[in-house]
Amino acid sequence: MYHNLLTRIKNGSLAKKESLILPFSKMDFAIAKTLQKAKYLKDVNKKIVNRKNFIEIKLAYENKIPVINSFKIISKPSRHIYCPYRDLKSVKNGYGVGVISTPTGILSNIEARRKKVGGEYLFEVW
Repeated sequence: MYHNLLTRIKNGSLAKKESLILPFSKMDFAIAKTLQKAKYLKDVNKKIVNRKNFIEIKLAYENKIPVINSFKIISKPSRHIYCPYRDLKSVKNGYGVGVISTPTGILSNIEARRKKVGGEYLFEVW
């Protein structure tokens, strides 16, 4: 699940790691690509080692300070939160990004609002 992905990214950036290698899942890869488009990650690639798939993530820093400060998980396995596109607001007055699982794929709140697509509100990053 993406809970583990977010925690590893945050802990890796606080430990000043340059890159991370995580087990591959399609949802985690799509979420990482969305965070890369929002410039919270430098690079995201799929690696194959001994016929096993992994995600290689290069973390982003500005002046040696991690770009990702924190995150808030909105939808949990015990409670799923769905949001129409009209109710998607900015995160931290535009300094953060919300990630939504839509029928067209994983999108940021800005992209989902532009495409007029709602879905399950997964988490916020700032």
